[in-house]
Amino acid sequence: MSDAAPSGRRGRNARRERRQAGPAGQAVPYISRNIPNFEILSDEGAEKIEANTDRILAEIGLEFREDPEVLEIWKKAGAKVDGERVRFEKGMLQELVKTAPAQFTQHARNPARNVEIGGNNLVLAPVYGPPFVTDLDQGRRYGTIEDFRNFVKLAYMSPWLHHSGGTVCEPVDLPVNKRHFDMVYSHIKYSDKPFMGSVTAPERAEDSVKMAQITFGEEFVDQNCVMIQLINANSPLVFDATMLGALKVYARHNQACIVSPFILAGAMSPVTVAGTLSQVLAEALAGCALTQLIRPGAPVVFGAFVSSISMQSGAPTFGSPEGSLLLNGAAKLARRLNLPFRSGGSFTASKVPDAQSAQESAQTILATVQSGVNFCLHAAGWLEGGLCSSYEKFVMDADQLGMMHVLAKGIDISEESLAMDALQEVGPGGHFLGAAHTQRNFESAFFRSSIADNNSYEQWLADGELDAARRANTRWKEQLRAYTGPELDPGIDEALQAFMTERKASFPDSNV
Repeated sequence: MSDAAPSGRRGRNARRERRQAGPAGQAVPYISRNIPNFEILSDEGAEKIEANTDRILAEIGLEFREDPEVLEIWKKAGAKVDGERVRFEKGMLQELVKTAPAQFTQHARNPARNVEIGGNNLVLAPVYGPPFVTDLDQGRRYGTIEDFRNFVKLAYMSPWLHHSGGTVCEPVDLPVNKRHFDMVYSHIKYSDKPFMGSVTAPERAEDSVKMAQITFGEEFVDQNCVMIQLINANSPLVFDATMLGALKVYARHNQACIVSPFILAGAMSPVTVAGTLSQVLAEALAGCALTQLIRPGAPVVFGAFVSSISMQSGAPTFGSPEGSLLLNGAAKLARRLNLPFRSGGSFTASKVPDAQSAQESAQTILATVQSGVNFCLHAAGWLEGGLCSSYEKFVMDADQLGMMHVLAKGIDISEESLAMDALQEVGPGGHFLGAAHTQRNFESAFFRSSIADNNSYEQWLADGELDAARRANTRWKEQLRAYTGPELDPGIDEALQAFMTERKASFPDSNV
């Protein structure tokens, strides 16, 4: 099958894209939600979970492994330190996080792309972390730096994604200890949206900060957030040396950390929603408070990546009702702490972009929007439980995100939206197709999918009988062919490349 679409269909796609969003430069920088938070957890229920968390922190505590500096920080703050186990008196951590901002700006190198994280805002970022990539042409394979750049370009081209993300796939064709240079550079070079730094070692975090300083200026980076990064707790109730090392680097440089327990309930937490939420709160609170001891006022995000497992096979499950309950409950707990909240995404355990992947992803992304999430990682491209970044699913998910933008706007009750002139013009028994109001508003009246086929059966046959995945296959190729990158100051580009060359030459390649 040819990559190119028939000329008539290509023309329809082009017109549809112009109606929806225009070129990438006109994309909405982030969602300002105009709908209320849907809360499942009552205030009384939240208080019981918080009391349970206080007991976990005081009676069980958390381990901070192989980091004497962190243990000393906790000791000076008044925590009870016994070896690597740290326990906290009731209210201690809640008091510490009060210095963290409830909302902050992450600056992009294009100021029009700056995002506001917190409050009633939602920032959507692509998939993060998969070692594999897949598309309908080549199938499943290890990711490369070319794939990485392609996903950065697709995120840049999408009007519905506000953020370039971080490890959109692992470029396994590059050495483990040096690939972070090329990943951070790709975000800076091929996009002007905000991006994430490396967390796989403290020195890689320092390299990321240095590249940000070259791009934005040292003083600007010290006083402003230009990177956000993912710090995972090693659940249950452990922070390891790698994550602690990266957290310290970024907090000291005033860059945002998303402190996010990574939990598959039933294996890494209790099987109950309330028990898991108690553990999530304990882990997130401890990490968020640590950032404030390192640099009071540094931006930090309360995170929760929580799903369940199959109690038959032990495999992760996504799009489950329990996952939505956990997401919703954690969002409320974060709001009660006055902290920005990260969760959600377009999750699925499916191996291909099929009905299962669509259903499971829709379940999670809808809960994300309705629950009041502020930063959503994995919003596009996630497949196979996070092991695979899919080209087709990336654009299918991005299309779904466009629908979420419309939902988050709520109901317009302006005079134009009330449409009294249309009702008066048409009257009983008429139709609205030719009404002046319809003519004024038809192009923007309803969301028009770039993936769904709403034509007649006969037209669908004539267009090649394509299912959603094959239509998405055509779309991502069209987007990459149409990609035109943002400008990057040549002096900054040269300085970044010189820094990377010098640093890469200073130590041998390693796959550790």
